[in-house]
Amino acid sequence: RMPLLDSDALSAVNYDERRRRLTATFRETGKTYLYEDVPREVYDALLAADSAGAYFNAYIRDCYRFREA
Repeated sequence: RMPLLDSDALSAVNYDERRRRLTATFRETGKTYLYEDVPREVYDALLAADSAGAYFNAYIRDCYRFREA
């Protein structure tokens, strides 16, 4: 189960340690995307960020290869 976020942009995220894959579900569209080769530290920082949406936009979006799930 994905951790729920208190975020206007993201409704849930998850991390697959073995595959280094971040899964993010967006609140507005309900769409889920898989981001490849994301370090665990980036996922941990996303969960700890004051604004998950701002962190995602700055450090994940357009920084890693992704596809819709």
